[in-house]
Amino acid sequence: MKFLKINFLLFALISLSTSDAQTKDPKAKQLLSEVNEKINSYDNIEISFKYVLENESENIRQETKGKVTLEGDKYVLDILGIQRIFDGKTLYTISSEDEEVTISNENSEEENTISPSQLFSFFELGYNYTLDIIQNKMGRKIQYIKLTPIDSETEIKYALLGIDIKTKHIYNLIEIGENNTKTTISIIEFNTNTPLPQSFFKFDASKYSDYYINNLD
Repeated sequence: MKFLKINFLLFALISLSTSDAQTKDPKAKQLLSEVNEKINSYDNIEISFKYVLENESENIRQETKGKVTLEGDKYVLDILGIQRIFDGKTLYTISSEDEEVTISNENSEEENTISPSQLFSFFELGYNYTLDIIQNKMGRKIQYIKLTPIDSETEIKYALLGIDIKTKHIYNLIEIGENNTKTTISIIEFNTNTPLPQSFFKFDASKYSDYYINNLD
C-alpha cells in the first residue's frame, strides 16, 4: 500500500495550480476567508479525523482513523500505523511495522499531494467554488461549498467542503471521483492552543537506532 496515496487526500485533492478562469462565488469566498482567519488565529491545532472510502459498484468500503497536529508549516501525522514528522524543513516517515524511517524533503512528495500544513488553505487556488446546501448535523448548521477543479484532466469530479457556520471550523470534506469513488474526511475532535513540548516536531533518531534509515536526499 502506498502510504497516504490517501494522499492526505485527507483534504488533498489535486495539485494547487493558478488560473485566470477561476469562478468564485463571493459568499463562498467570504465564508472561506472567515475559516482561514479563524484557523490562523490559533498557535496550534490538534485534529482527530475519520477517513472513509466507498465505491458501491465495486462493493468497496474502507474506514480508518488518524490524528494530526499542526503548528505553522510543522506537523505530526499519525495514520495506518505510520507517523510523519515535518519539522519545517525535513520530512520523516516512520513505519513501526517495517522498522524503517524514510527521510526526505517535503517537496519530494507526489505532485498531487498536499501537506497537512495546507489543510485549511488548499482550496484557495485551483478551484471554482460556490455555496451548496445547508444541513443540520446533530444541532450544528453545516454550510457546504462545492469545489470544482479547474484542471479538466483531474480524476476528481468535485468536492463538498462542510463548514460549521457558528464556529467557522471545517466539519468534513466529501470528494467524488470520476470512477464514482466517494471519499469522506470527517473531523471527530478539534483542539486548539494545546501546550506542546519544544521537541514535539523534532525527530529523535535515538528512538530508532534499530530501524533502517532510508535517506532520499
